[in-house]
Amino acid sequence: MVTAKRTPPVPDGRADDRARCAIPGCDGDALPAVAAVLPLCAGHLALVADLAAEHTGVEDVLPGPCPLCGSRSGVRFPSGSLCAVCEWPWGDVPDGDLAPPRVDVVYYLRQRDDFGDRIKIGTTTNPRQRLAAVPHQELLAFERGDRTLERRRHRAFAADRYPRTEWFRTTPALLAHVAVVGAGVTDPWALHARWTSEALALRG
Repeated sequence: MVTAKRTPPVPDGRADDRARCAIPGCDGDALPAVAAVLPLCAGHLALVADLAAEHTGVEDVLPGPCPLCGSRSGVRFPSGSLCAVCEWPWGDVPDGDLAPPRVDVVYYLRQRDDFGDRIKIGTTTNPRQRLAAVPHQELLAFERGDRTLERRRHRAFAADRYPRTEWFRTTPALLAHVAVVGAGVTDPWALHARWTSEALALRG
């Protein structure tokens, strides 16, 4: 552990509490705002920030909308920028001659009306088109999977299923499952955009 050097006593005998930069050979003052945690001068702190940015990136606005998901939020690296939502590399153009990649998802929709509070568990490869055709009030979550996973979820909550439909009673068990599926996801559409980006990258 490097200990910050202290300046010698001032002529009137009072101690000078200014911390020095911890980098050997540097006599600069550590920045007061960070001296207690990271005693570095302004120059060395900027160098550390630049090195960190090479690995973690810097949040920035993209020069234009992401061609895949339309977001303007980006992460800038020395080698280029990525969309912060779907992680599509800025500057790469999706091949318009190819069909969109197939991304199967299981979706969870919630509907509250005069018939009660219920959740639909369905599957689709085109969620925007499919969800536009299904009356609902809230998209709870997306789960990566096809009809095999959908049937598994239907079996798991069969006791609360409305007969001959894909709608289920809103129970604590079903809500707990949805919470696990959606843990850490603030926007299911952003997650779907990332899956689509990954599928495009793998196809290329």
